[in-house]
Amino acid sequence: MTTIERTMPPLDAPERETLEGWLDYYRSTLLLICDGVGAEALRQRPVEPSELSLQGLVQHLTEVERNWFGRILAGQDLPPVYPGGRTPEGHDGGFQVDPATCCATAVDRWEAEVAAARTRCADRELSDTASFMGARVSLRWIFSHMIAEYARHCGHADILRERIDGTTGI
Repeated sequence: MTTIERTMPPLDAPERETLEGWLDYYRSTLLLICDGVGAEALRQRPVEPSELSLQGLVQHLTEVERNWFGRILAGQDLPPVYPGGRTPEGHDGGFQVDPATCCATAVDRWEAEVAAARTRCADRELSDTASFMGARVSLRWIFSHMIAEYARHCGHADILRERIDGTTGI
């Protein structure tokens, strides 16, 4: 895992910079919550009967990045990153952790999808749209959705981390 830097989103910036700032803030938060946790604990499901693990959340958000920025925004026909990465209902999966996949690999895949997402968004306007569920969805909406997705899962990750080693307040 590379050095994790989390920057507070700008307090008074144009809309695009604000949206990107919040998304990057939550992306960094996810990694900070996982930082310092051993490989076995990252795979642990500490809140039974939930299937959630920290590594599973990283994998899921890898699939979410690929889906929204690759499949939907860019219109690319991309396979899932993980087996079971797309459910028959079209939901992003990735929660199931294969014992053969170490967390470092999961983080590398996540970082690659984040980099690809940034590239896919670079030359687009917030008002640019893509097909979604028989309608059009704007990049602005996708950014807003992704911020909510990450915020929700960072909350899950907080609880998992606290159950693993008592760490809170990241």
